[in-house]
Amino acid sequence: MTTPAPSDIAVAPELVTALAAHGLSLHCEEGVERPLVLQGATFRHKDRIREAGGAWSRTGQCWRLHSTAELERLGALLAGDGGLRETADRFEPADPRGGVPARAPEAGRRAAYGSKHYHGHRERLRTRFLESGADALADYELLEMILFFSVWRRDTKPLAKAMLERFGSLGGVLAAEPSRYAELVAGSTRIAPDDGAGSDDIAARSEAEVRRDEDLRFTQVLLKAIKACLERTLKEEIKARPVISSWTALIDYLTQVMSHEPAEHFRLLFLDRKNILIKDEVQSRGTVDHTPLYPREVVKRALELAASAVIMVHNHPSGDPTPSQADVTMTRQVVDALQPVGITVHDHVIIGKNRHTSFRSQGLI
Repeated sequence: MTTPAPSDIAVAPELVTALAAHGLSLHCEEGVERPLVLQGATFRHKDRIREAGGAWSRTGQCWRLHSTAELERLGALLAGDGGLRETADRFEPADPRGGVPARAPEAGRRAAYGSKHYHGHRERLRTRFLESGADALADYELLEMILFFSVWRRDTKPLAKAMLERFGSLGGVLAAEPSRYAELVAGSTRIAPDDGAGSDDIAARSEAEVRRDEDLRFTQVLLKAIKACLERTLKEEIKARPVISSWTALIDYLTQVMSHEPAEHFRLLFLDRKNILIKDEVQSRGTVDHTPLYPREVVKRALELAASAVIMVHNHPSGDPTPSQADVTMTRQVVDALQPVGITVHDHVIIGKNRHTSFRSQGLI
């Protein structure tokens, strides 16, 4: 958006349009040394803005230019970078969040996002995935490719490897609390203190902070959305059919939603007379080795839902699904509490890391 320019400044409309095509907006201010104000996608073009004579305003959080001559020079510099159609091989596809691709790096500069190196690597990885399937990619490569969509100005391979090392597996990455991504995603972008920094350093740091926060937020949303889609897809497999005859699908679902939890969770599956799932509820959350379950609360909820049967499920964060004596005792208490009201406990399943235990198959129910 433009505002009336000072009397001695006339900005050509076509120049404003050209800047808008690069994600930049322009307005003018009276009575200041640098009256031309640039905002918008300035981070992507900060080198060109600085080269044209622009200076960062820390108080206004924007870039300022002296004159239309500097503005015209900026337009020429941006045009010199080439359009996407003319120099497609120098750019990654557009930022999936709606931005403009970064320009190719200066000669001698370390390869960065937008360079042929990154463009080629990312495109090769995508092509291998599409042509050969997910089995052709290692876990870190699959995660690296997913992170293309949330961290788009940095190499995501080191980040993917660090996340797998920290959380143990792809499932662990998806199950982690969003706040736990912060150190890995945002922490890899070091922002220096501003003691004695010049305006250019302050501008770079300020915009780096914005980019860091965006990378983290988009990564949190992306990974949690993938987890939610996966869980809902698996749950669909057990919704409209008898749970007992869909046991494998049930275990797949329970493993996905519970095996990577850092603390014990107790959930109950309430079934109708045909063993169709009525409700799947987490009843309690505990510590790393204990979660309470109160038989009277189980009876109350089962009657509220008019359930005919129940499947008890909890996880062991240690990864070992072997029942403890406390697990056996508590299961017997729930069975005894439900029996007088005509509700059956079909099973009690303990979910470990890569295996599970069924009380019924073990003869414990």
